[in-house]
This record gives sequence, C-alpha cells and structure tokens, in this order.
Amino acid sequence: MSLRRRSQAILLTAAAAALAATAGCADVEGLQDDGDLGTAHAPRTLWKDIRPDPPAPGRQSGAATAVPGLAKVPGLSMKGVNAVDVVRADITATTTADAGTGRLVDPRAIQRLALCTQAVDGGPDCPVRPAVLADVTGNGIPELITALDIDGRVSELRVYTVRDDGTIARILSRRGVLEGVEVAAEHLAIREPTSNPKKVSISDYVWDPEAGIMNLSQLTLDECPGQGDTSPCPAAGSGSGSGSGTGTGTG
Repeated sequence: MSLRRRSQAILLTAAAAALAATAGCADVEGLQDDGDLGTAHAPRTLWKDIRPDPPAPGRQSGAATAVPGLAKVPGLSMKGVNAVDVVRADITATTTADAGTGRLVDPRAIQRLALCTQAVDGGPDCPVRPAVLADVTGNGIPELITALDIDGRVSELRVYTVRDDGTIARILSRRGVLEGVEVAAEHLAIREPTSNPKKVSISDYVWDPEAGIMNLSQLTLDECPGQGDTSPCPAAGSGSGSGSGTGTGTG
C-alpha cells in the first residue's frame, strides 16, 4: 500500500472511532444517542460533626434483662407462666428506668396495662396479646412471645426466656407497627409498613448465644403480601397499617 493510501485509511479509522464515541451505544437498530448521562458525584455526609450522646448506664441496647419481681420458673418451662404478669413486671420496671423519655418503652404502656384484670388472660379489654410459645434459642425449651398493643397501631413486642437459674429474662423488645410476626427455624421475622405504600420492611432476628439476646441479622424490603404491582398495602383499619413504620429493638 502506498504511503498516501495508508494515511487515508488511518484517517478513516480515526473518524469512525470518533463517530462511535459521540453517537452513543449501538444496538440492532443502529447507533443510538443516550444523551447526557450526567456527572457521578460522591455521597455527601450530612452533619458529620454532630454525634449522639452515648446511652446512659443501664440503657444500652442489645443486652438481656432479667425481669424483676417474678418468681423463679420451676422446671425451666414457660408453659405455666402468666404472660400478663410477665409483661406487667417488665413494663413497670422499664418505665421506671426510662424516666419518661420514651426510649425504652412507650409512655402510654402503663396506662394500657391498667385495663388488664386479674384474670388469667387479663380480661376482655387487656391489650396484651395471647402468648405464643416457640423455641427461638435452639435449646429445645420454648420462649414466650407476646406484645402489648398501645393504640391499635403501635405495639411493644417482647420475647422472654428462662435462664438456668429459673429467672425470666427479656431477650428482645421491639416497638413498631406489627404488620406481621412470623417464627420459623429459630428466626423471628417482623413485618412493618414503610413510607412506600407498596413495600413492607422485614426485620429478621436470630438468637445470639454469645450476647444472650436476639440480634437483628437482616433487614429487607418486600412487596405487600397478596398485593399486585399496582396495589398499595392494606390501609389502616383493614387489619394492617400503612404509612411509615418506626421501631426500636433492644435486648
């Protein structure tokens, strides 16, 4: 090839490369302009110089708490334990420790518990949910799972276990809008509404033998159960809530 022809070939190749770079991606229909793809920016850290104060002694989350004022459980079995008595003792002690801040327990919880009578199930107006026994620690001994409904929407979920010395300890407390609670294979999954009306959040708690509590292991989003791609979650008043859910999990 002559020097002149070789120079023309190089110029044509360079022009084709420049055209492809400016025209965008190519597909089966030919070259396509993707337009301005914008500029990538690094995440901005907001209020990076402001940090929350550490929790006061006795208020750290993620710690098992012995429930005071309860008799030791014979045989280490929760089967004969009155759930209302356990919740009442726990909420009373926690309210005192909370000192009205609302961090550890809803300030309305004591008033709600006043609706419970001395009946085994607390009476017809008692907001403590029927106890469920399920082994979530993997030791073959079922734990007690219940919740105190605060206002028809917000609830205080509680999980209790029996220690080797017979004392009852709380291994999970969780305030939130309980769209659903499921137990399977030593997992406790809590479904709550989000700000997206078509999505629910799922908090998956599992037993942590070293910490002696149920720890959050996974947090995911899922479509509302039984809903299509265009249908929102069931509205409040139809058996479950919608809107934004909040919750605090502590041991």
